[in-house]
Amino acid sequence: MIIVMKQGTSREAAEKIAARVAELELKPHIIYGEERNVIAVVGDDRRKDRTAFETCEGVDQVMPILAEYKIASKETKSEPTIVQALDLKIGGGHLGIIAGPCSVESEEQIMETARVVKRSGAKGFRGGAFKPRTSPYSFQGMKEEGLKILAAAREETGLAIVTEVMTPHHVDLVASYADVLQIGARNMQNYQLLEAVGGCDKPTLLKRGASATMDEFLLAAEYILDRGNQQVALCERGIRTFETHTRFTLPLASVTYLQSKTHLPIVIDPSHGTGHAYLVPPMCSAAVAIKADGLIVEIHPDPPNAMSDGAQSLTLDVFEETMKQCRVIADAVGLKM
Repeated sequence: MIIVMKQGTSREAAEKIAARVAELELKPHIIYGEERNVIAVVGDDRRKDRTAFETCEGVDQVMPILAEYKIASKETKSEPTIVQALDLKIGGGHLGIIAGPCSVESEEQIMETARVVKRSGAKGFRGGAFKPRTSPYSFQGMKEEGLKILAAAREETGLAIVTEVMTPHHVDLVASYADVLQIGARNMQNYQLLEAVGGCDKPTLLKRGASATMDEFLLAAEYILDRGNQQVALCERGIRTFETHTRFTLPLASVTYLQSKTHLPIVIDPSHGTGHAYLVPPMCSAAVAIKADGLIVEIHPDPPNAMSDGAQSLTLDVFEETMKQCRVIADAVGLKM
């Protein structure tokens, strides 16, 4: 259930109610809003007595949460969540653009790319230091050395670093270098990793699994939220279907659907979603037109010689042109870049 506090009620009043919830061996999550505060109550339904809170000082109303994902639900928080890291803002009318290579390959490659990303007006820089690969013989990433290179790129450009964390015991290491922790599609239901990231204070970008339903996607986010990390953005990166003309099938309808169900921002990954560089710019434009909250795009100084995902990576020149087009569309639909 959710306990909605009266407009103008202090944080201290909400914390007092939360303490009462905890006394009943239930788990309270206080969500501070611009107009009013809400307490999501999670736990054994048999202990949830609405009448125990309806007459408490400062309480406006007590309502059941119908969605299985309690904290991620728009029933709990009607205001959109804005995920922020440095100057990167995703959600609440802000279009957050993240771009960079699939893998960190060298300092020269990263610095050249980061300068272009900065010049284009994007605020986030992506790059994989730890790379989950289908084949054990493929390039696995530069690991901590790659993280150091990404941190150096942030030092020069001010871009927020977005990079993948693969295991719970890597969370502290990656968080010490990165600004946003990415959970890849293969790990969407790695519950120990979700809980570990949930206990971290870094914003998180959670990618949808290749065969995951929307409810499974939102429940995966719930694991992170339940551990206290409220800075979660969802990433639609395409799903596996019978089609073979693209690497995956990118369902842009996910944006509108998810925005009707959750307050969490929705990021589109047109690179993995299509697998072909020529399809990426129009999918970026389409995603902005339907008011997605962000884009994460793979770019590379020399895509034919990239160590991973070259076929879906934009050249730096094409990326800059794509950004110009996205800016025009963002202005038309009222998004801030």
